[in-house]
Amino acid sequence: MSTKNPNMTKAQRRDAARAEALALREKEQQRDRRNRIITLSVLAVALVALGVVVWMILQQGAKNNVDDVPLAEVTMPSTAQENGGIPVGADNAAGTENADAPVIDVYLDYMCPVCGQFEQTNAGDIDEMVAAGDATVVYHPVSILDRLSAGTDYSTRAASAAAYVADKAPEAFPAFHAALFTNQPAENTEGLSDEQLASYAEEAGAPADVATAIEDGTARQTFGQYVHSATQEATSDEALQNPQSGSFGTPTVLVDGEVFGDWGTQGALGQAVTAAAGS
Repeated sequence: MSTKNPNMTKAQRRDAARAEALALREKEQQRDRRNRIITLSVLAVALVALGVVVWMILQQGAKNNVDDVPLAEVTMPSTAQENGGIPVGADNAAGTENADAPVIDVYLDYMCPVCGQFEQTNAGDIDEMVAAGDATVVYHPVSILDRLSAGTDYSTRAASAAAYVADKAPEAFPAFHAALFTNQPAENTEGLSDEQLASYAEEAGAPADVATAIEDGTARQTFGQYVHSATQEATSDEALQNPQSGSFGTPTVLVDGEVFGDWGTQGALGQAVTAAAGS
């Protein structure tokens, strides 16, 4: 009802004016609520987009936070040898060796399915030879298959985690190494998450603070450069090139410095070690 109607009494005009004012105020409140919802929605979308951008920047920073520097100039696990390898002897801990025993060097990528086959075929024999003092095994974690982990750099993350365990919890390293192959992810997947890597480290006997460092990325920050430099040196070392392909691949296995190619035959590695010990 319009307040301009000449037939309205003063009281009616007053009531009509109040009704119009109330309706106008309600429309304004509805408009304000609608504007607030739109504004909050836009802000929420913007925050999500900003979060994605920040995450991508951090991920890219983590990937690029390495330099092409020699292995000798980077921080390596305290238990590693000068060549970057992590030895395991009869004490069943990283950083230990069996004196005067043949050395088995294994260059591996934790994403590499053929490395998984090597473990299935030879891990039992290696454990027996090492425990008996008949050999020292030296693991060289490298990352040549990051491209096959759906953008998560699994090879680098796993190798960095292994290096961190070798450094901070040497006695847990052999079991953690084994767990990474027992639970090995397939190529072209994201691989194990940092949380899963941390869980397997703790199950292997690493203390909680070591597991936390793997989960929050500290392990990669600490040893990502070590993994990168070790990979660079392995791939450029002519002595480690496959004579058939002319390039480095994993696993590459050496017995007392000589490349050993028959590791796929059950028992052949043990025979090679025995022969090396007698030579």
